Amino acid sequence: MRANELTGAALDWAVAKCEGATEEWRRDAPFLWDGVPCIRVDGHDVNYTPSTNWAHGGHIIDREDIAISPLPDGLWRAYAADGTLWAPHGVEVFNWTRKQQGYHPLIAAMRCYVASKLGDEVEIPTELTQGEKT
Repeated sequence: MRANELTGAALDWAVAKCEGATEEWRRDAPFLWDGVPCIRVDGHDVNYTPSTNWAHGGHIIDREDIAISPLPDGLWRAYAADGTLWAPHGVEVFNWTRKQQGYHPLIAAMRCYVASKLGDEVEIPTELTQGEKT
């Protein structure tokens, strides 16, 4: 699936993968609700929703220096620096790449994060992509 099309559980799963989650999402977990997959963290089931929960996604934005800005059409755009620093006229500027958009700043930022870590194409479990809208 293309990173710019990820949303909902598929996007959250991809972010969890970027964050180092090694266990698959759990459909049978006791804390599963509203189609949100659980991931295992230190032996506990966790409903991980970084694309809708600032407590989960906010620290990623801060840690990864993801820039977010509103667009005139109501969308949000997120940018991740690729680490290339250049200094025109003594001003340090990063080369911003992996631009992604979304209808919410967290969606744009998490798509940007996934694209910067996993690339523009991401393999998502089929169960997580059924019924998703872009």
